[in-house]
Amino acid sequence: MSVIPGAWRRTAAGAGLLASDGTVASTIFAEMSAAAARTGAINLGQGFPDEDGPSEVLEAARDAIARGANQYPPGRGVPDLLSAISEHQRRFYGLDVDPATEVIVTAGATEALTATILALIDGPDDEVVVFEPYYDSYAAAVALAGARLRTVPLRAPAFQPDLDRLAEAVTDRTRIILVNDPHNPTGAVFDREVLTEVVRLAEKHDAVIVTDEVYEHLAFHTPHIPIATLPGAAERTLTISSAGKTFSTTGWKIGWVHGPAHLITAVLTVKQYLTYVNGSPLQPAVAVGLRLGDEYFAEAASTLAHKHEILGAGLAAAGFAVCAPQGGYFTVADATALGGSDAAQFCRELPERAGVVAIPLTAFVAEAHHDDVAGLVRFAACKRVDVLEEAARRLATGF
Repeated sequence: MSVIPGAWRRTAAGAGLLASDGTVASTIFAEMSAAAARTGAINLGQGFPDEDGPSEVLEAARDAIARGANQYPPGRGVPDLLSAISEHQRRFYGLDVDPATEVIVTAGATEALTATILALIDGPDDEVVVFEPYYDSYAAAVALAGARLRTVPLRAPAFQPDLDRLAEAVTDRTRIILVNDPHNPTGAVFDREVLTEVVRLAEKHDAVIVTDEVYEHLAFHTPHIPIATLPGAAERTLTISSAGKTFSTTGWKIGWVHGPAHLITAVLTVKQYLTYVNGSPLQPAVAVGLRLGDEYFAEAASTLAHKHEILGAGLAAAGFAVCAPQGGYFTVADATALGGSDAAQFCRELPERAGVVAIPLTAFVAEAHHDDVAGLVRFAACKRVDVLEEAARRLATGF
């Protein structure tokens, strides 16, 4: 008898998370973290910083706890944070967002994505189009909603989609086009041409655009372009982001989604039965963060870009073909020239071979598409400079 009944079993099966005996399968993420602990390797597999965020934000959380902000906040979120999100969208992107009706605070971007997909899917004939590789929770949320996942491949080294393939994937069955920009795991930032085509296809097929923009302030070379700012997009777009990446507070799990009021109401209807609310003293702290000066956001991006340069230099010196990231936490490199045509096996050997842990890109694609990313490996650059310098040294001397 399986330990996973009903809808949860279908979700796990649809997302490729079940072992052959019906129990939950171990993931490559857990396996690689265990390898790091066992061998003392530097863990560049998991995407979280090893430094705290801005002191103003941390102190604001402490103050909120001391003031007694420790019980349930309002269902939509703390009003000051809702206002701060609205102010942020106007300040950086010129978007007008009503904090009372067009924003919800969530338990991170992952809950926002899951609640949105569950709210918008009507039945098994609905499809969700995503770019592949994709953040691993997408497939699970789509499976839980009972919809079909359709993918558009991103090819190294630029990881920009073929627009003809995108047009083929989006049909009248498409309920959601899900766009992660800047993109995890590839580090791509999509061209305006790509974003414009997403809007055109959504209008043509009456689909909703859902954007995952958690790396919005970590684009290195060009300013981030929210799809909601493009002509014709705002009325059919739900924009998702979070505090975790911007303020190095990934454990706080404070995210948000904003968009047209009728779509937000649908998402709230689902979200209230997931976490209900969360992070009461953390929400006012995130509001402080969103109101920090422009110099904070510029420095966050430039600091991370420098860290990628350190990591990339070590990878190149080791013989990897580096796919230079345009944003986000991760650098993707091709290990084929180092005997890494099977990226999963290569990553299992890497801790002993070079004292570094990474994740194969096969973890972010459907099993049928593993050959498309067979030699590609993802490394996290969101670590201290001294840690990255040591990782670069180990990689450069380990091959």
